[in-house]
Amino acid sequence: MLELYQAEGCPHSESVREKLTELGLSYVVHNPRTPDDEVCNERTNAILEQVGGEAQIPYLVDSGREEAMYVSDAIVDYLEAHYA
Repeated sequence: MLELYQAEGCPHSESVREKLTELGLSYVVHNPRTPDDEVCNERTNAILEQVGGEAQIPYLVDSGREEAMYVSDAIVDYLEAHYA
């Protein structure tokens, strides 16, 4: 399962969502923060920090491949390499 921690309106998150859509991948989206870095969901933000170690977005978790990563360019490259 693919899970994306992201923010609506964040251009970095948008590039990851566009790649997921382009590849026809299903994923679960979590919105812990706003594009201005304000916490909008305390519980989801706490999970992001616990799972990833940082409160940075976008953050992709690929439980099927046991991979997780930050940084939109790295995420897009990963998706291309493993799902294209």
